[in-house]
Amino acid sequence: MKKYALVTGGSRGIGRAVCVKLAAMDYNVIINYRSQQEEAEKTLQLVRETGGDGEILCFDVSDRQETESVLELWNDRHPDDYIEVLVNNAGICRDNLMLWMVPEEWDEVIDISLHGFYNVTRPLLKKMLLRKYGRIINISSVSGLKGMPGQINYSAAKGAIIAATRTLSREIARKGVTVNAVAPGFIQTDMLENMEKEAVKAQIPAGRIGEANEVAELVGFLASKQASYITGAIIPVDGGLTA
Repeated sequence: MKKYALVTGGSRGIGRAVCVKLAAMDYNVIINYRSQQEEAEKTLQLVRETGGDGEILCFDVSDRQETESVLELWNDRHPDDYIEVLVNNAGICRDNLMLWMVPEEWDEVIDISLHGFYNVTRPLLKKMLLRKYGRIINISSVSGLKGMPGQINYSAAKGAIIAATRTLSREIARKGVTVNAVAPGFIQTDMLENMEKEAVKAQIPAGRIGEANEVAELVGFLASKQASYITGAIIPVDGGLTA
């Protein structure tokens, strides 16, 4: 029987690294993307290079109706299967100081990071509970643990994800479904493109910027059967930034 994992925002960065890691763990990986089809296809190619397989699935996690419709169609095509691992990774930054932040910058970040978590998780939860096995891994951020000036929208969304992770984990632990969050710090992705790298490194006790595969390794462990007694955990991957 095939095992399926869905990674939202799987076309680039941390999402891409997670897709490759889960493929190496023998999961058929469903790579969600919103607009970067070419990048999603690159991720699928990398997945297949591991010897695994997958598919790309286009939907906007912030659009509840579209998300539910696409996931329902997937379930109809796979009546005997279910998505046993969900990695809620989709998210964006729209940085600005609160004084200058326009409503669109607030809404878009909250819609994708927080509402997206609800829109994707709820439709998949029932089958996990019926099968009495599932892994939900939410990609939060150190911004949700430690306020980052200029990121009040992002911090609010990621902090809410942490609270939701802890609450949902308590609701469903007896059903064999775990819910954990990973909180990356400064990771070498597109989000760091406009930052001064040396200034960033100076903030990090480890003295370096992290790599996406380092986050993916932790996600892979949390997705495994070996992590069955870990739920409700919020684990930073930040080189000691929040220590």
